[in-house]
Amino acid sequence: MGKKDDYDRELERLQERVVDLQHRLIEEGRRALILFEGRDAAGKDGAIKRLAEYMAPRQTRVVALPKPTERETTQWYFQRYVPHLPAGGETVIFNRSWYNRAGVEPVMGFCTPAQTDAFLKHAPRFERALVEDGVCLIKLWLDISQGEQAGRLAERVENPLKRFKVSPLDAEAQKRWDAYSAARDRMLAETHTDAAPWTCVVTDDKKTARLNVIRLVLRALGDREAKPDPKVCVAGNKAKGRLNA
Repeated sequence: MGKKDDYDRELERLQERVVDLQHRLIEEGRRALILFEGRDAAGKDGAIKRLAEYMAPRQTRVVALPKPTERETTQWYFQRYVPHLPAGGETVIFNRSWYNRAGVEPVMGFCTPAQTDAFLKHAPRFERALVEDGVCLIKLWLDISQGEQAGRLAERVENPLKRFKVSPLDAEAQKRWDAYSAARDRMLAETHTDAAPWTCVVTDDKKTARLNVIRLVLRALGDREAKPDPKVCVAGNKAKGRLNA
């Protein structure tokens, strides 16, 4: 048996546990909300695909919002996200979330510094309200090295099957690497709370990252036998100096 066989076997085992766990969540009417954040090409799409592959289609939603409309830019910032929050028995996965305001928006100049300051002040309060209302909130930051990101972005351009992953902002990801690092560090420092902590996942090895993402979700939702690898996963409040600068 090779490494691919080991990976496939472990992935299937974990996916079976996801199905069993979600069955209990649905029966109990629990609400799960999972946020996937990270730099471009950090592996969010692939991790979400493996996590949600066999989940209940009627009780599972993956949300990837487009840029806000002109009307939405005049709303309370969190307003466009609220309609997508889970009801009883549902699991909602955000492929990028309200944390755009702590990352891509300030780095690219899509919001003002004052708007970012306000967001970082309000986000912990918003999330605490969700958690106190019974939502199980899981926040994941997928971390990638600069060299690995460059390779993956280049491969997207060359692969016709990944056409829809190519973005005009891809070229800025490498140019603004340091700015993204600074934004990430501030985000983790100001929005990692007891009520809604961050977990960072090293993703240069895609398969290892995917398996550990599923383990993290399982554990956060009550599967105490799930054991994420501490070499791959690190708490957001302990990430300083351990993530790619």
